[in-house]
Amino acid sequence: MKKLVLACILLAGVGFQSCKKNETQTDAVKAVEEKIVSTQCYRAVYEKDTLDLKLNTLQSGKITGSMIMNVASSTIKTGEIKGEFHGDTLFADYTFVEVTNKNKTFKNPMAFLKKDKRLILGNGTMQTTMGVTYLVKDKPIDFDRVKYKFETAECAGKK
Repeated sequence: MKKLVLACILLAGVGFQSCKKNETQTDAVKAVEEKIVSTQCYRAVYEKDTLDLKLNTLQSGKITGSMIMNVASSTIKTGEIKGEFHGDTLFADYTFVEVTNKNKTFKNPMAFLKKDKRLILGNGTMQTTMGVTYLVKDKPIDFDRVKYKFETAECAGKK
C-alpha cells in the first residue's frame, strides 16, 4: 500500500513538473515572436560623457533595447534595457557589463521622463534588498537637476 501511494505521489510530481516546463517554453516563444512596432534612438552628451540609447517598442507596449554608457571617469558600459512606460515615465532595468570586466554582470533600475521628443534620465533613491536593486517607491525621482538629457538621434546601421 505504501509503495502504491509513493508511486502515485512520484507520478503526480513528474506530471506537474512537465507542465511547468511547457509554460516556461511557451513564455519564451511568445517573447521571441513578439514584433517590434517601432525603434527610436537617443543620445545624451554631458561634458566628456556620451550615452547612446536604442529603444524598441513591442506590440505589448513593453520596451526593450540597448545602451552604451561612455562616461569619462569610468569604463565603458554596454548592456540591455527592458521596461515599460507608466504614463510619461519609462521605468526600466539596465543590465550591463563593463568593457574591462565582461565576466561580471550588473543590473540597475532607471527612470526616463519623456518630454516632447526628449528623454530625461532621472535621479532616484535606490535600495538593495537580497541582492536586487530598485528605485524606492515613496521617494520622488528628480528630473530637474540631472546630467543626461537624451535627444533623438539617427540609429546606427539603420537603413
